[in-house]
Amino acid sequence: MNMEFKRKLTIPMETKEMYPLTGSMAAIVEKKTAELKAIFSGRSDKLVLIIGPCSADNEDSVIDYISRLIPVQEKVKDKLLIVPRIYTNKARTTGEGYKGLVHQPDPNASPDLFKGIIATRELHMRAVKETGFACADEMLYPENFKYIDDLLAYVAVGARSVEDQQHRLTASAIECPVGMKNPTSGDLSVMMNAILAAQHQHDFIYRGWEGHSFGNPFAHAILRGYVNRQGVTHPNYHYETLIYLAELYAKWDLKNPAVVIDCNHANSGKNPFEQPRILKDVLLSCNYSGDLKKMVKGFMVESYIEDGNQPVGGGVYGKSITDACLGWEKSERLIYETAEML
Repeated sequence: MNMEFKRKLTIPMETKEMYPLTGSMAAIVEKKTAELKAIFSGRSDKLVLIIGPCSADNEDSVIDYISRLIPVQEKVKDKLLIVPRIYTNKARTTGEGYKGLVHQPDPNASPDLFKGIIATRELHMRAVKETGFACADEMLYPENFKYIDDLLAYVAVGARSVEDQQHRLTASAIECPVGMKNPTSGDLSVMMNAILAAQHQHDFIYRGWEGHSFGNPFAHAILRGYVNRQGVTHPNYHYETLIYLAELYAKWDLKNPAVVIDCNHANSGKNPFEQPRILKDVLLSCNYSGDLKKMVKGFMVESYIEDGNQPVGGGVYGKSITDACLGWEKSERLIYETAEML
């Protein structure tokens, strides 16, 4: 192969033995996962708010951000379940740029995958232990999932990954709810195929093992907008698209019909300050249609301590080095306004 094999990495079991969960931490993850399953199955009428930085680029600022959510969650606990984003992998369309914590635990240093694996697990462990939240991460690399599978309450499969068979089959083996995004082309049938695959049982190769998955009944849709053939972004959170998705769910006869609206990415044209408007627009659609109110289970919001973004090495604490985010003050206000609308 045209590559250099630099060193053999620890397997997930070894990493977990080095950095084990305590009983209290495992109980937190189990409780938060159960709460999410209750929402996605319709047994709870709360909404999920998956909120946090575009990428988890700095351990201290990420924990600082999540810690700020603790008193906010307490105030809105009857209406909203907050799931912080700790996205440790960053999809890159061209392969260029910062690829996330797992590649570069120090964004200003050279890639170090061993340190990245450890940093990823340590960050998720800190969040559970210090804040009481079990968090969300994107499954960009299915073979890496086992390093943190015991720490996550929610998993997302991105727009560039949703057509990949290994992502779909791995999602069928995940215990917690998994959101399947529509692809960048916007073709909803691709997303529905992914959900169908994730909800069924499969036999497949995973990390050198022949495995059998039992299916994930909580696999569901995430609408994130799309890009047309001319490269122009288009939203897909409007009432008409949501009604069409409800009709697709009825035709496909899938378990636990559900959708989470990604308020950023192509839905906002990557303008993070549009996210509050988009979220409120969807809530108004839900108030108009009982079917949509049942199907829409929550929202994704890209949010950090400071508004906007900066280049790698920019030096502003709590400001994204990937996609632009909504700052803390605006985010806190949005959470309270969302709860008031419910």
